[in-house]
Amino acid sequence: MGRNTALREITLGQMLAETVEQWPNRDAVVYVDRDFRLTWRQFSDLVDEVAMGLMALGVGHGEKVALWANNVPYWVVLQFATARIGAVLLTVNTHYRRAELEYLLKQSECENIFLMDGFRDIDYVATVNDLVPELKTQERGRLKAEKFPHLKRVLFLGAEKHRGMYTLPEIQALSVMTAPEDYEARQAALSPHDVVNMQYTSGTTGFPKGVQLTHYNIGNNGYWIGENQKFTEHDRLCLTVPLFHCFGCVLGVLAAVSHGTAMIILENFEPVLAMTSVEQEKCTAIYGVPTMFIAMLEHKLFPRFDLSSLRTGIMAGSPCPVEFMKRAIDEMHMREITICYGLTEGSPVMTQTRVGDSLRQMTETVGREMPEIEVRIVDPETNEECPRGVIGEICCRGYNVMKGYYNNPEATATAIDLDGWLHSGDLGTMDEEGYVAVTGRLKDMIIRGGENVYPREIEEFLYRMEGILDVQVAGVPSRKYGEEVGAFIILKPDAAMEPEDVQDFCRGQISRYKIPKYIAFVESYPMTASGKIQKYKLRELAAELFPQAMQETPKA
Repeated sequence: MGRNTALREITLGQMLAETVEQWPNRDAVVYVDRDFRLTWRQFSDLVDEVAMGLMALGVGHGEKVALWANNVPYWVVLQFATARIGAVLLTVNTHYRRAELEYLLKQSECENIFLMDGFRDIDYVATVNDLVPELKTQERGRLKAEKFPHLKRVLFLGAEKHRGMYTLPEIQALSVMTAPEDYEARQAALSPHDVVNMQYTSGTTGFPKGVQLTHYNIGNNGYWIGENQKFTEHDRLCLTVPLFHCFGCVLGVLAAVSHGTAMIILENFEPVLAMTSVEQEKCTAIYGVPTMFIAMLEHKLFPRFDLSSLRTGIMAGSPCPVEFMKRAIDEMHMREITICYGLTEGSPVMTQTRVGDSLRQMTETVGREMPEIEVRIVDPETNEECPRGVIGEICCRGYNVMKGYYNNPEATATAIDLDGWLHSGDLGTMDEEGYVAVTGRLKDMIIRGGENVYPREIEEFLYRMEGILDVQVAGVPSRKYGEEVGAFIILKPDAAMEPEDVQDFCRGQISRYKIPKYIAFVESYPMTASGKIQKYKLRELAAELFPQAMQETPKA
């Protein structure tokens, strides 16, 4: 993307092509813990090989390609390979378990899924074999699964052979079956307004919704995020955050690709590996949620690393404690660090602090509106704009607003009003200079170390447990994660239960970070006069009942 231009009508494939043309031999992707280093030309060639292999398998324009993997080297390759053939990359949370994956594959009507062998204690291959038993008996690529009528192909992100799955080397070898002119024709037929990325985000209704984002949405957003950090081809970005989040694949990958900035990627965040990557590769930027910065700054080996090459980066995902922001600026040399705020439905960033902002603006606000995006604070009752300094709901309008939720027009209409404003569900204020501060939430979402946790989803799951009459989930203030998940349970008259029983019920069924860490058995809930449960009072109660959450020291 040309520098300092307004919005551009180009696809992600065209964006990559421009970067390759300008800087073919500069580093594109590097992993310091293994022998993996690609220039922009090498990266683009690999993208083409995988894209043509997928075309040879029959992956069509508009088909969803789910990707269930951590930040492995081929993740970013697949991000662009799918974009170049007009497929929709459907990013899957690495923490997902069986029930969550089943819901996502069904609701998205997904045709293809790439998976790695597993992550932590979750066996991805066993999970998929359990959900799709037909894999063991049917011909590859001609899958007819009873549970998933749309699913056609299961693809393995590696060389290991599994029944019913194509391996990555096989897909690459199949690329010769696609004629170059057919590949070029497919790319020429794409529109920047086609959906290119789909991410599932939970809502207050409890069930995740597929956010549809276009090339135009995320390509332009990534570009401006990079501009606000003054990225150039001389920058080197240490990317420690998960690629399945917008933080990784938009704020990270697209900000870098649109500026020719090298990506130094970590497969999983580990503080020593992050600091080693910065030192060895002379990174000028690093991204992380506050807990990641805390883990580096508090690590006993921190003083041994030379991080003086750092200049900028992004801290986002949850509010940052001021002391650690100051330490990142002083001790990590990140004088030009920025804070971003937004939501997946907004591609995702609507506000960002800028290089040169005051310490107060960098620590007490989430910045001001991005170029080409309008941000305003409205009264949640009347939808009228609030005066400066008055709390209301944060809304935005512009090129960044999603195309809509997949197969969910009602939820789309609730999120985006008739005037095109996307309602964030977050409460905040705007000062005279246009800087936004987030003060709370209209919705009951918990943010645990940068992961969004929706109480309703956990409540719905816990209602299945024998002996539970009612359950309310609320955030417990935590020093380490910002918030932890707390559950307030009313038992049936004859039931007896321990907190451990509830946690055991959740294990293996929902993501580990969603399992309530703090559990209280109560007789009743605080209510409004009209009988509505007051979640904010539950949060206050949680702080009283579980003070130990604020005593927990951040892990080194």
